Amino acid sequence: MFKLIKIENGRQNVPEPEYLDVAASEAVAIGEALVLTAGKLTKCGATATPTHISMGEVSASATKRNIAACRVESNQVYEVECSAVPAALVPGDKVTLTTDALGVTATKDSGVAKVVALNGAAAAGDKITVRF
Repeated sequence: MFKLIKIENGRQNVPEPEYLDVAASEAVAIGEALVLTAGKLTKCGATATPTHISMGEVSASATKRNIAACRVESNQVYEVECSAVPAALVPGDKVTLTTDALGVTATKDSGVAKVVALNGAAAAGDKITVRF
């Protein structure tokens, strides 16, 4: 889950929510990386830069498809779980997103999430900080 922890040069770490519809038959979890495609939010691919992070959730079968999401900006820093051992990562590396769009991998090829700090992460599942 992508958790906003800092907005650099911002007065507060609270993003302004946007209320947008989610693509039909798609479930969304809180903190999921999303892209806005054809006017609807959908899961972000591993090598795509997210446009939004979900602030709400919706099940695949829900009839109400509108959720709150924060727009991704370059001055935002997110805490997120790394799905693999981050031993080879250093700040500045760009890594890909996990298939569920709720975390990052240690894969640098075509990466989109720039590592800000490892925060002592040494094992899969540990949290690091990133920006887009």
